[in-house]
Amino acid sequence: MTPETAIDANTLLARPDLAEQALEGLVPAGAYRATTAMHARTAVLDIETTSERGSGRLDQILFGEIFDVLDRKEGRVWGRARRTGTVGWTDADGLGRGAPLALFTIATVDAVLPLNALVHHGYSGVSADALKPTGVFEADHVAVAERLLGVPHSLGARSSRHTDCSGLVQTALFACGRACPRQSAGQAGMGREVSQGEIARGDLVVWLAPEGETGFTGHSALMLDTETVIHATGHHGRVVIESLAEAMTRYGAEGFRPPVFRRLEA
Repeated sequence: MTPETAIDANTLLARPDLAEQALEGLVPAGAYRATTAMHARTAVLDIETTSERGSGRLDQILFGEIFDVLDRKEGRVWGRARRTGTVGWTDADGLGRGAPLALFTIATVDAVLPLNALVHHGYSGVSADALKPTGVFEADHVAVAERLLGVPHSLGARSSRHTDCSGLVQTALFACGRACPRQSAGQAGMGREVSQGEIARGDLVVWLAPEGETGFTGHSALMLDTETVIHATGHHGRVVIESLAEAMTRYGAEGFRPPVFRRLEA
């Protein structure tokens, strides 16, 4: 394997003019600089495509999550979210300096902070029953997703307040202490492939985006049972339970590629 193939381009903190110091000698850039670790100090913080606010949400950072900053411009910072790997711009005012070690995670969907947020101190706004020590995880990712039924759908979001399809899958798996790519295309490579006749509760279903689509990579859902999915969908505007047959018909009609079914083995 060459250095180039070992690098995930989706998480590459590099531009033609600037790259993080760890990439010196691996990726061409006009200059190299060390990153500065910062952490989200607001409940949810958007990561966007450019330094202009409202330029298009790519992802989000939750309270306590680390954002490695490489560049600054007029109250905005460019860097990478350490938990999801997403590279983009966010508001400097929403970040605090440093990468404090989290002692707790948010374990409920009705706390003042979103599910999976990281808490590194005695945050007075969170009740004790909403906290769980870091390293203690849920056992059933589908049960976590069920707790998010009704959460509004919003592209680029990934929290218990708003979420997109891949964000729901990632949120549910993070709550169970399991790694998960941020985008549907990455999720389509998780676990091992199973046939439609083998699917069971907990399996992942991904419809990859139509050929030529650049705004998103696909649509992700989780099997609730052998005939039903739970997913965040723009069609319904929220997290819903829907029959697999209905979802397959709709996404097929919209030009999505045939679904792939993945068994997420521990």
